[in-house]
Amino acid sequence: MLTLYYAVNTCSLATHIALEDARAPYKLHAVDFAKSEQQSPDYLKINPKGRVPALVTPRGILTETPAMLAFVAQSFPEAMLAPLNNALEFAELQSFTSYLCSTVHVAHAHRVRGYRWAYEATSFADMQRKVPEAVGACFDLIETRMLKGPWVMGQNYTIADPYLFTIAQWLEADGVNLERIPRVIEHRERMLSRSSVRRAIATERD
Repeated sequence: MLTLYYAVNTCSLATHIALEDARAPYKLHAVDFAKSEQQSPDYLKINPKGRVPALVTPRGILTETPAMLAFVAQSFPEAMLAPLNNALEFAELQSFTSYLCSTVHVAHAHRVRGYRWAYEATSFADMQRKVPEAVGACFDLIETRMLKGPWVMGQNYTIADPYLFTIAQWLEADGVNLERIPRVIEHRERMLSRSSVRRAIATERD
């Protein structure tokens, strides 16, 4: 049995969807940010980084979404969520998820987590002004160079798709011009037609 520690409206949704896609045996454990549960002693034993998601497995605890997604794909190969038999294609998939983690998500975080990089409120405001441009540039690249279509890696749905979908949920709040990224928006709508996505969203909202 796997346990996913998650919070609503965070990147933990990507792993939640992947677990649904894989039909994996798992349970959920909500982390309440409003109560700062991510900084509680009990949770810090799970994830010393004080962030979500975290995935507790019988063999150990995983953090960082790209690693968790790869674990799900490799643990449930029958779900065919990654090109596991093709080293180059699997590396390309990991390149995409790593970009979402290391660049796109960080650009977004400057709108809501400015305190990670600066002390002064004026600095936070400056970061927030930059977010539409910074996040928009990331999605311009995804739109024109990285999203093969109809799914991220082409014809086959993979673990990259729930991750892109999850971060694309924040586009409007980040002030990105959606007219510039019609393929990304089509992908977001395509994802919403999947039962696994609807189940994960509904469960987290309950």
